Amino acid sequence: MSNLHGIDYVVLIFFFLSTLLIGVRTMRKAGSSSDEFFLSGRSTPWWLLGFSLVATTFSADTPNLVTDIVRQNGVSGNWVWWAFLPTGLITVFIYAKLWRKSGVTTDIEFYEMRYGGSSGAFVRGFRTLYLGLIVNTFIMASVTLAIIKIFGVMLGLSQYATILIAGTVTVIFTTVGGFSAVLWADFVLFLVAMLGSIAAAIVAVRLPEVGGLSQLFSHEAVAGKLSFLPDFSDNSAIIALLFVPLVVQWWSAWYPGAEPGGGSYTAQRMLAAKTPSHAVGATLFFNICHYAVRPWPWIIVALASLIVFPDLDSLRAAFPNIAESKMGDDLAYPAMMTLLPPGIFGIVIASLFAAYMSTIATHLNLGSSYMVNDFYKRFIDKNAEEKKLVRIGRIWTVILMIVSCGLAVLLQDALGAFQILLSIGAGTGLLFLLRWFWWRINAFSEIAAMCVSFPIAIYFQLFHAKICLHYMSEEAFANSWLSNNGIQLVISVTLTTIGWIIVTYLTPPDSKETLRSFVRKTLVSGPGWKKVYDDAAKDGVSLQSEENKWPVPMGILCSFVGCIAIYSTLFAVGAFLYGQTAFGATLTVLALVSSLLLFVAWRKLQDESPADD
Repeated sequence: MSNLHGIDYVVLIFFFLSTLLIGVRTMRKAGSSSDEFFLSGRSTPWWLLGFSLVATTFSADTPNLVTDIVRQNGVSGNWVWWAFLPTGLITVFIYAKLWRKSGVTTDIEFYEMRYGGSSGAFVRGFRTLYLGLIVNTFIMASVTLAIIKIFGVMLGLSQYATILIAGTVTVIFTTVGGFSAVLWADFVLFLVAMLGSIAAAIVAVRLPEVGGLSQLFSHEAVAGKLSFLPDFSDNSAIIALLFVPLVVQWWSAWYPGAEPGGGSYTAQRMLAAKTPSHAVGATLFFNICHYAVRPWPWIIVALASLIVFPDLDSLRAAFPNIAESKMGDDLAYPAMMTLLPPGIFGIVIASLFAAYMSTIATHLNLGSSYMVNDFYKRFIDKNAEEKKLVRIGRIWTVILMIVSCGLAVLLQDALGAFQILLSIGAGTGLLFLLRWFWWRINAFSEIAAMCVSFPIAIYFQLFHAKICLHYMSEEAFANSWLSNNGIQLVISVTLTTIGWIIVTYLTPPDSKETLRSFVRKTLVSGPGWKKVYDDAAKDGVSLQSEENKWPVPMGILCSFVGCIAIYSTLFAVGAFLYGQTAFGATLTVLALVSSLLLFVAWRKLQDESPADD
């Protein structure tokens, strides 16, 4: 803590008091019912939900992850997550209203609304434990790992001291204030986090070793890493960083916050919206900020770190107190933060803790909602009183925090954690997209997708390289398609997709009553539900959705145009930073034109979609 000066302490004290005040002010409302504790009464406006989504995805490990990517693969390496933009916009223009109309409390409750019988109940219970305990705690552990590295480098704290301080503050805030506290704190935390990241980028560029933007971009350690696109002469890089993410990954891979069709905390925000239209506005605002507004301050710092700390040896020499198990390129971001002057140093510490706190608070509340709504209330005590559900939710909040902190000690780097999560969900994305629009998908389809994707992911992560190296040299393996992560993803997606489609046709469909109830609730329509409509007509049953025009084609058009607008904005900012004024101006015009076309298409989509409830 010796790096902190008096003004830094003032900044941090003000930050913590402001956060505490938010938790106290929402405490009574949060404790009134489980709906308030987990969804803020389903009355939240789009702009607050949008800010909350942006803040949640601006976690403490995100700058570390981007730094890791840029140092290893250059700016173009960010396509590994930029490629999720189509997923996000498909959620905006097709699935956001469907989620809000479903009326469920969590995205896991959706399973028993979509699928009937014991199989639907099994999937709901299994996904509760899988997402609520395993995946959710893994994500929190990854974020906690980042704050361990940040505070270890910037403040000299041990991993246990960091966990004690950061974890205690966050779990108390979340337990007391519930989802309302998370939302309002996210609004403040995002502003603080953005201020800190921008300030850090400005200071990094002005360091004597860097010497300004023009010197930064012309430096020999940086010049080869500036391209927006991978080197087209390197087939391996094109496949792994561009082709697979844009052609396969965005629709096939499940990843928290970028789930095909929406899910986890994204679904939680959509379910908490005032109306379906507010759900659309929130997710659109999030995608614009997430992809077009936030990345460049992190990228600038990452590029500057290549000059100040060119390799891992320089990081080891500068921070000998960091354990070798935690040493990696992602450590370069907090290393750069140690060079900040007093005052700004305090702001950045507060911003990074804000990023950590926002993400952890969201996942604590989300995981607790799973364990209460989809496990305890569903399988243990269906008639539990509301105040009892809130109390159990608070207990689970503490349990999840303890488990995730324990797991954080075992992880090593942010990029590795990202790749593990990505591989586990490979191949399940198409199922999540189609289950809204194809009546034939059933609970056994979901079970098959999970049962096939998980062991494949474990094989590639733990055994694939060892088995290959048993039969070939390291050099031969490194130069073969067997070591390409993109090819591995394609294999995983192919096998998983084939598996769940076969199981779908080998198992019976859901009952007519279950399918018709789902149609009435969500107003889904389209060719995939034609059989359900036809059967209902034969039985003399009227389904309201029959009168609605299918909005999916226009939703896809909006998503495509939106991708052009947001990608153009992202790269226009980069071009201007690089000093490529003409290119930046061209991209800006493209962004403006595509934004205008998006507005026109969106208006038409609203005319074709069912009206809000």
